[in-house]
Amino acid sequence: MSRMSRYALLLAPSANRVYADQAARLALAELDAFSRVLSAPLTEAGETEIGGVPYLTFGGSLSDRDVAYLSNLSSAYALFELAGDGLLRPVVLTPLARYDGDLITIPKYAGKTNEQFTRLLLNLTLLASGSAGRMLDGRLTVLDPLCGRGTTLNQALMYGYDAIGVEIDGKDVEAYKLFLQTWLKRKRLKHSVELVPVRREGRRAGRRLEVTLAASREDHKAGALQRVTVIQADTTRLAGMLRGGVADVLVADLPYGVAHGSQDEHGGLSRRPLELLERAVPEWLPLLRRGGAVGLSWNTKVARRELAEDILIAHGLRPLEHLPLRHRVDQGIERDVLVARTSG
Repeated sequence: MSRMSRYALLLAPSANRVYADQAARLALAELDAFSRVLSAPLTEAGETEIGGVPYLTFGGSLSDRDVAYLSNLSSAYALFELAGDGLLRPVVLTPLARYDGDLITIPKYAGKTNEQFTRLLLNLTLLASGSAGRMLDGRLTVLDPLCGRGTTLNQALMYGYDAIGVEIDGKDVEAYKLFLQTWLKRKRLKHSVELVPVRREGRRAGRRLEVTLAASREDHKAGALQRVTVIQADTTRLAGMLRGGVADVLVADLPYGVAHGSQDEHGGLSRRPLELLERAVPEWLPLLRRGGAVGLSWNTKVARRELAEDILIAHGLRPLEHLPLRHRVDQGIERDVLVARTSG
């Protein structure tokens, strides 16, 4: 596909009505971010109604690798080339999907982030990093230092990456272990699961969940294993828990300040995401490799964007400009996205 063509992208339906109403605008911002890795710029991207159905349309000269990249748009459902006489010619999408989709969709729990949004945040962070060119074919590592019950970790596994999580709540760590172990057994995939104490300076400092898995028997025999590590610990006190330079990107959904919280420096529950960010960023940055990127989402009703940017800039990160991604989640939460890259 080397000639200039017009394309129409049909967006995937979302179980979340509020998110679905904003999906087209978010998809345009994500499409713009993907432009950084495509062989040629996209042109005239916008919303268009075809046969009474809304699409995202754009112009471009898409190579097979370009299509492979765009196949991973978080809301992509089907892609068509616009032919003469108003016909839609299907373009086969080849998303990164190493496992069955129920790895992402089965877990249901209060506070779970929308799966499409989780994928969008991960994509934006990957595309901002020095590893963007290896998104389709590289062995990358994703770090979520506020991983909860592992939605981001599971999305990293779907992409074929390794994943590292940090979670202070032992019940969430145990719930993730139970889900992943049960899912792997049901899918009859070769794996090992171990939950062991972590000691620091001779004292128990938390627990460490180690999971290895293979997508097929052939991968297992060849030693092509993926790894998930979850540290049960305070994300603001990680010294000695993980070695430096372990991750290519860091993705985190900050406490919303409504139904979520994080432990403050006095051991109480803080609902202020900026306080957490100030204390956590110095712990997080040494864990990133050269060229790493950070992607954050948070509730703008309790934390202004400029203040979040100031914290990252003060620690040597460079926030990237992107099309608006601020959107309503519910009456008490309006979420935004901030992506920044390390200086390396």
